[in-house]
Amino acid sequence: MATTTTPYLLEGVVQHYAWGGFEYIPNLLNQTNRQQEPCAELWLGAHPRGMAQVHLPGEAAQPLDALINSAPLDILGTATAQRFANQIPYLLKILDVDKMLSIQAHPNKTEAEQGFAAENAAGIPLNAFNRNFKDDNHKPEMMTALTDFWLLHGFATLDKVLASLQQTPELAGLLAFYSPDSIEPLYTQVMTMPQDEIDRLLQPLAARLLPLLSTGQLQKDQQDYWAARALRDFRLLDGGLDRGVISIYLMNVVNVQPGQGIFQDAGILHAYLEGVNVELMANSDNVFRGGLTDKYVDAATLIQHLSFEPVIPHIFAGEAESDTLTGFKTPAPDFELSLIRLSDAKIHEQHSTKGPEILLLIQGEALVNQSLLVKKGQSLFFPAGSSYVLTGNAEIYKAGMP
Repeated sequence: MATTTTPYLLEGVVQHYAWGGFEYIPNLLNQTNRQQEPCAELWLGAHPRGMAQVHLPGEAAQPLDALINSAPLDILGTATAQRFANQIPYLLKILDVDKMLSIQAHPNKTEAEQGFAAENAAGIPLNAFNRNFKDDNHKPEMMTALTDFWLLHGFATLDKVLASLQQTPELAGLLAFYSPDSIEPLYTQVMTMPQDEIDRLLQPLAARLLPLLSTGQLQKDQQDYWAARALRDFRLLDGGLDRGVISIYLMNVVNVQPGQGIFQDAGILHAYLEGVNVELMANSDNVFRGGLTDKYVDAATLIQHLSFEPVIPHIFAGEAESDTLTGFKTPAPDFELSLIRLSDAKIHEQHSTKGPEILLLIQGEALVNQSLLVKKGQSLFFPAGSSYVLTGNAEIYKAGMP
């Protein structure tokens, strides 16, 4: 390799959402969580709600978007700059999920552009409680597990949905809305029925499941386990029970082991339940929620943008692209997630990157270009066209362009 590139040091932003854990992210960053705040997410990117800072060794820091705006064609590369309007198209995150996240889905690109324009035209402020479209972008997501990870992912096959309802006597009243052709009528009923009917369904379920949860009689691979946790943890402001609990019985409960990944495209209903992961997503904040939350739930908009096709979860371990690089390929044009594994016998060389790259060191130490020592929890930013050499003993997640 002829000429190597000096990377920028990248400093991310920690988001203190209530569902987050207290230890993983502070430990990763070698910080002390003295105030015992939940540390839910680490953001590495140029999102306005969590702008990373960059600097060359020995120089002052600046916002990542300022660096990009100073020379977008050079920093992003011509192809990325032109396709994504001079913006870095992805956001790299670490998520530490201690409490269940909301059941949610995201729009595709066309839906996002139309919805964003419509809400702007209607005069709905971007920070309004009832705002659905925060930007005009889609939000496909790729995650790989760092610990044992649980999530809800897509609607289950119709035969599994039928079996779940039949085996849950408290929900037997919903069988009248079951169709062997589509889950849409049943899900629409769940999301639109009056709250007093929801409470009549869920109160007996809570009475049966909560004692089983408290005495350790439920297992994480059971829908009942997550329904019980949701019934324990989520209440509406008026004391009503959260209709999102019912969705757990309509969806796939998925376990992803460390090193495995799963992709969630537009329209796929999902919810993260427990564990730590690396997530790479399009740079968007568009979310339609369907329960297990105190945030805005717009059932009509969610239903309009959902895929009601049953999902067979595809869990995959990535493809070896070299003896140091494993790639997690998806259909998304905005990003590609990779894992670099270094050892004494394995050196990683990168020749002229396609676009901008963000590297996050999860374990160990690495030497960049034989000159810059990077330790666990530190991050790097490489502009497009960069070349570099990594040596050491480390695991490094890389966000880049496909």
